[in-house]
Amino acid sequence: MKVFHEFPPVYDKKSKILILGSIPSVTSREQGFYYMHPQNRFWKVLESLFQESIKDKKAFCLEKGIALWDVCASCDIKASSDSSIKNVVPNDLSVILNTANITQIFTTGKKAHSLYQKYLYPIYKKEDICLSSTSPANAKNSLEDLVKEYHVILEYI
Repeated sequence: MKVFHEFPPVYDKKSKILILGSIPSVTSREQGFYYMHPQNRFWKVLESLFQESIKDKKAFCLEKGIALWDVCASCDIKASSDSSIKNVVPNDLSVILNTANITQIFTTGKKAHSLYQKYLYPIYKKEDICLSSTSPANAKNSLEDLVKEYHVILEYI
């Protein structure tokens, strides 16, 4: 099924890091925001890293200097299965990179990383750091493991 990324990136001129997923999950597309599946651990990881409760996700990201978006502007995908992604049209990162001084790009999961390397690295020449997916499909990593791995983002903000 052809899916289009229908909600905007989160960023402003104070954003220092950019975290890219592949494409929003079915639940995230329905709710119009990033990492919204109830079992996705992205927001729990950030709460643990910053030791605070996140009530307004967008305001939290902007306050902490975190930009969020996805590699794909559109693609063919079955439900929320990253492994099924085909026919990718990448997002134009220049809207963020020309506004904010992004010091580091992070990708969440191997698929986001491989898509970034294929479609966006050749254009922007900015290396990404691949972090483990926080998706419920990635059950091999505990929340504690993810928090330890994501700790690296604090070095850049």
